[in-house]
Amino acid sequence: MLIAHVEIDGRIVDVRLAGGRIVEIGTRLGGPVDVDGRGGALIPGLHDHHIHLAATAAEAASVPVGRGDVRDADAFAAALRRGAPGEWVRATGYHESVAGELDRWRLDALVPDRPVRVQHRTGALWVWNSAAMRAAGLLGPGEGDSAATGPGAGGAAGAVADALDAAEAPNPASPAGGVDPPVPGLAMATARTWHPPAPADGRFWRQDARLRDLAPPTSLDLPAVGRAAAARGVTGFTNADPQPAPGLSALLAPLPQRVVVMGVDGPVKFLLDDATLPGPDDLAARFAAVRPAPVAVHCVTRTQVLVTLLALEAAGPVPGDRIEHGSVLPEETLPWLARLGVTVVTQPHFPVERGREYATDVDPDDRPHLYRLRSLADAGIPVAAGTDAPYGTSDPWRVAHAAVHRPDGERVDPRAALALFLGDPAFPGRVRRVRVGAAADLVLLRVPLRDALDVLCADVVRETFVGGQRLFPSKE
Repeated sequence: MLIAHVEIDGRIVDVRLAGGRIVEIGTRLGGPVDVDGRGGALIPGLHDHHIHLAATAAEAASVPVGRGDVRDADAFAAALRRGAPGEWVRATGYHESVAGELDRWRLDALVPDRPVRVQHRTGALWVWNSAAMRAAGLLGPGEGDSAATGPGAGGAAGAVADALDAAEAPNPASPAGGVDPPVPGLAMATARTWHPPAPADGRFWRQDARLRDLAPPTSLDLPAVGRAAAARGVTGFTNADPQPAPGLSALLAPLPQRVVVMGVDGPVKFLLDDATLPGPDDLAARFAAVRPAPVAVHCVTRTQVLVTLLALEAAGPVPGDRIEHGSVLPEETLPWLARLGVTVVTQPHFPVERGREYATDVDPDDRPHLYRLRSLADAGIPVAAGTDAPYGTSDPWRVAHAAVHRPDGERVDPRAALALFLGDPAFPGRVRRVRVGAAADLVLLRVPLRDALDVLCADVVRETFVGGQRLFPSKE
C-alpha cells in the first residue's frame, strides 16, 4: 500500500506499507497511490493503556444512571423501570449525588417488581434489590418483604453479614476510577476461596467473582467496541483486569485492534485495597514470585503508593513496571518514582469529569495530589494515559483535551497530551514514531498535526490502519 502526500514531522512525504510494516518513507515514491493523504498528518495509532474491554462492551446492555444521565431519585427510578416488569436490570455509573446511599431496601422502594443490580461509578460496589437476591437464591421466598428485614435484622447470619459489609464499605473519599472488575464468566485473580454470607443490605463490595454466576449473562458486542475505537484512531488496547483467566484472550479476539491482556501477555496486575493491604515485605515477595515479568499495581490511595514503592525497592524494579491510576501521589514520592523508573499510567480526565464530586468526596489533604500529570513529566517520570473505560470516557481524544484544559497546575500542552496515547504498549512512556521498520499501525488525520492539536477531537481522524489493513472507515 502506498499512502501519498502525508505530513510526518512537518514534512510532506509518501509512505509505503508491506507485510504489516512501514517499509519506505520518501518523496515521490513510485507506484500506484492507494491513499492520497492530501497533506493530513500520519501519526502512530493511539493505544489505550488502561481499559476494561468486556465491561465496556457490557455498557451497551446496561442502563446508565450516572450523574450526567439521571438528575435525581425520580429520574433514577424511572430509568430502572423502563424495561418490562420481571426482567433483570443492569445499571451502571451510579454516584451518591444522584439519590444518596443505596441499599437493598432503598432499591426495593424504587423498583420492587423486577431484579435490579446497580454498579457504583468506581466499579467496586454492586447493590442488589430483594428481587435480584431472591432470583439468585440469596434470599428465600418471601424473605425481605417486610420492614423487619431492614438493617440489623436477620438473626446471627444477618449480624455477621452486616458486620462484614460495614468492614468492607467503600471509602467515599477514595478518588479511584475503575477498580478492575473481572470479565463475566472468568476467574478473578483476587477471588476469595471462601465467600462471606450475603450482605443483608444487598451491598456487595468487590465480590464480582461471586456474583458473576448468579446474574444472567450480559451480551457483549465487542465488534461494536472495536468499530467505535477505530473511528477514534485507536489501534491497540491494554486490558487492565487483574490477572484474568486465559479465556479472556479468546473472548476479546473479535476486536480488530491489537490487545495486550495484563497477566497473559503483559505486566502482571496487582489490585490493592486498603482494607486488605499487604505489608511491603509481603508485597515484595509477591512481586519477586512473578519476575522477570513487570508488574502493574493498582494504586488509588497514598498508603497503597507508599507500600508499593517500598515493595518495588525491596524486590528490585524491572523495565515495564507500572503504577495504575496513581490517584494520589504525594510530592515526596516523585523523586522515588523517578529513581525506580516506574511508569505511571493515569487518568488525567478524572479531575475534569469528576471535579464537583472530588470537591466533596476527597480528603482535602489529598486534593492537591490528584491524578498528577505535568509534575510527573517535570520530575522525569514516564507517564501515559488510559481511559479506564467504562469508568471514564472511552474516547482518548477527550482525555487528551481534558489534560490540556485541567483547572489546576497539572495541565500539559496539546502535543504532550496526545503523546499520552502514543506510547509503546510494553513501555507506555516511550512515544512511538512513524519510521521505517515500525508496525503499520497508523492514523491518517484530515488536517496537519498542528491543526489537530488545536482541537484534540476524534473528528480529525480520517483513516485508521492496523498492520497495514484499513480498519476505519470500514469496507462494509
